[in-house]
Amino acid sequence: MFFLILDNSIAEENNSKYYSTESGTLSLMYHRFNEDKYPSTNIKMDIFEKQIQIIKQKNYQFESPEIFQKNFYTPKNEKKILITIDDAFSSFYEHAWPFLKKNKIPFILFVSTEPVGKNGYMTWEQIREIEKEEFAFIGNHSHSHEYLLNLSFKEFKEDINRSIDIFSKQLGYNPIFYSHPFGEYSLNQINFLKKKFEFAFGQHSGVIDINKDKYQLPRFPINEKYGDLDRFKFVVDLLPLQFKKITPIDMYLTDNNPPELTIEFFEDQKNIESINCFSDEGNRWDKSEIILSDKKIIIKFRDKFLFRRGRVNCSLNDNGWHWFGIQFSVKNS
Repeated sequence: MFFLILDNSIAEENNSKYYSTESGTLSLMYHRFNEDKYPSTNIKMDIFEKQIQIIKQKNYQFESPEIFQKNFYTPKNEKKILITIDDAFSSFYEHAWPFLKKNKIPFILFVSTEPVGKNGYMTWEQIREIEKEEFAFIGNHSHSHEYLLNLSFKEFKEDINRSIDIFSKQLGYNPIFYSHPFGEYSLNQINFLKKKFEFAFGQHSGVIDINKDKYQLPRFPINEKYGDLDRFKFVVDLLPLQFKKITPIDMYLTDNNPPELTIEFFEDQKNIESINCFSDEGNRWDKSEIILSDKKIIIKFRDKFLFRRGRVNCSLNDNGWHWFGIQFSVKNS
C-alpha cells in the first residue's frame, strides 16, 4: 500500500510541472582529495579551498540537504550550491572533512557499504562521527559499487537491499539520498529505487530546478581535469535550462542506439531556437543536428554511442548561460 501511494504521488508531481525563472540548485560532485595518483577523480585541497572561496565571493548560498529536501518544489530566487562527495575515501576524511567542519559547509557524503573500513576508505566510526554534525548528511551509494547494469535485476535489488540493511544496522536508518554508481541506471532500476529513496543523483551535468526528475538529478564533476578555476567560475554561474519532458524515458540504450532524442519545453519559454547541443556519439564530441518543432527539439545523432556511456550537453545564452546534460548508459553490443 505504501508503494502504491508513493508511486501515485510521484505521478502527480510530474503532471504538475510548470516553467519558472528560477536560479536553481547547482550540485558539485567530488571524490578524492590530495590523491595525485588519480587525477580523474582527485582535487587538490588548495584548489578546493579556492573554489569554496569563489562561491562565497559570488554570494551564492551553500544548500543544506535538509532544506533541499523540504523545498525541492519551491523555485529558488537565489543560486544554491549543493556539495556532494562520492565513495567515502579516506582522503576526504583526512583532508576535506576538517575544512568543511571548521567552516560548517553542508554536504552529502555518498557511501558504498561494501568497501567501508578497507584500505583507502573511511570506517563506520568515522562515518558516524561525520553524521553527528547537523550540516553533514550521509547518502547511499549501493553496496558493491559495481557496474549495476551488468547485474541481473534480481542481483541489483539484492545489492541495494543489502546496503539498506547495513545502513540500518550501522546508522539506525537508510539515507533518503542515493547516488547512482558511475551515473548509470535503467528505468527498471529507477522504479525500484523510488520505493527506497526520496532523491537520486547521477553524473550528468546540469542545474537542478523544480522540473528535474528527483531520481535523475544532475551534478557537475569537479576534478583535476575539469576543476581549473576559470572553468569553475563558469560552472557555478550556470542557470537551469528547464524542460517539460525528454524521450526516450529510459536512459539505458539497448537496441535503440542511437535513440531519437526529443526534448519538450514549456509554452512560455523563450529563445528555444537559440539552443546549441553537443554530443559524443562515436566517441567524438561535435555539434548536434537539431530539428526545432513548436516547443520541441529533436536531436539527430551522427552515429551510435559507444559502450559504456554517451553524453549530450545543451546550452542557451539568455540573460546568462542556461545548461542541461544527459547521460545515456550504453549496452555492450
